[in-house]
Amino acid sequence: MVDTLERASSSASAARLFARQEPTPRQVRNDVWVGLTLFVGAIISAVLGYFAQIMGPQTLDPRAGLIYAAAIALPFVVRRRHPILVAIAVNVVYIVGMELGVSEVYVGQIALFLAMYTVGAWVDDRQRARIVRLAIIAAMFVWMLVATFRAATEPLPDDVAAVGALSPVLASMLLMWLVNVVFFGGAYYMGDRAYDAALGRQALQERTRELEEQQEIASAQAVALDRVRIARELHDVVAHHVSAMGVQAGAARTVVDADPEAAKGALAAVERSSREAIVELRHLLDTLRQHDERADEAPSTIGFASLEPLARGADAAGMPTTLRIVGEERDVSDFVQINLYRIAQEALTNARRHGGPDVAADVRLRYAAGSVELEVTNTGRVVLGSRTGLGTLGMRERATAMGAHLETGPRDQGGYLVRVRVPLAGE
Repeated sequence: MVDTLERASSSASAARLFARQEPTPRQVRNDVWVGLTLFVGAIISAVLGYFAQIMGPQTLDPRAGLIYAAAIALPFVVRRRHPILVAIAVNVVYIVGMELGVSEVYVGQIALFLAMYTVGAWVDDRQRARIVRLAIIAAMFVWMLVATFRAATEPLPDDVAAVGALSPVLASMLLMWLVNVVFFGGAYYMGDRAYDAALGRQALQERTRELEEQQEIASAQAVALDRVRIARELHDVVAHHVSAMGVQAGAARTVVDADPEAAKGALAAVERSSREAIVELRHLLDTLRQHDERADEAPSTIGFASLEPLARGADAAGMPTTLRIVGEERDVSDFVQINLYRIAQEALTNARRHGGPDVAADVRLRYAAGSVELEVTNTGRVVLGSRTGLGTLGMRERATAMGAHLETGPRDQGGYLVRVRVPLAGE
């Protein structure tokens, strides 16, 4: 289900990148103003052209020019929403108007250019946009060809004399051809460039939006990882020492009447555990206040050298514990030492909590070629069917952070096993 949603999201993003966005309300309003401006300009041009006799004696009445102005200009109020229809309508109106002798030529040419440009800039179906523009260009050039032939075959007026090889009318028509080649070619090219530029802006906006989303996700993940790290450190510190204090306090309560000295020793152990817990909590708080690359690491005072005090403390708390170091000692990063110490601490805490009254533990640290291995075993009972607790989850997280694999479970000869093997960097 998640994969399907991700594919749908990717497809939607791709569709957005290869299609122009719908016109904004501001662009729609601008189109209305463009249409009205062209309409007013066409009326003024038609009236002045009538009095200037631009089209000669056959110039139409100004009232016909008003109809022409409305037909060629007002379609632009919807030019972005219906670019192809507007382009076809403007092309037809222009040709019909010129054939009938409308006295307006300048605004009509602007309308032709703008209509051609709009098709290139706003039609997402690029094949259709190409066909429509080529068809308009073909229609205009066929009409110009007919007009050129008609002008070339008509006799010259009496007051116009031919100069050189070309008649004035033919020279004028050839000049019109050259102008229109540049005119339509420019509209075609600029429309395509505007469409590509719009897609580029959309792609940039899409990438910016994706980067912002990824930044938000990364920030949320960083906060979640910090919360997990804090929870793991607090659990390791509090669970171990509180568990030890609970055992010692219970022993002191049991023997306080029969053996006051033993009770005092147990209470002294409670006091030591509480002080150690306070020290570790202070180190943890100092670490959380740091904002450098070593913020993920715990206090540097914890490491392999702390395993012996850890074993002694467990032994003093009533759980016989031994520590053995196997192999030639080598340099191990503080990060690995801290995490292996915490795993050993949690394994001993679980043994004391779940192993029963006669539980004993053994901690082994092995140096091997290219790796270091920690193994904690106990002889206590195994609680079957219990769910994985926060302590085991924390050990797995620490092992994963080191690139190691955590092995936990009951032993064949009884008791419980926790083993983690960490590959050393560079070996």
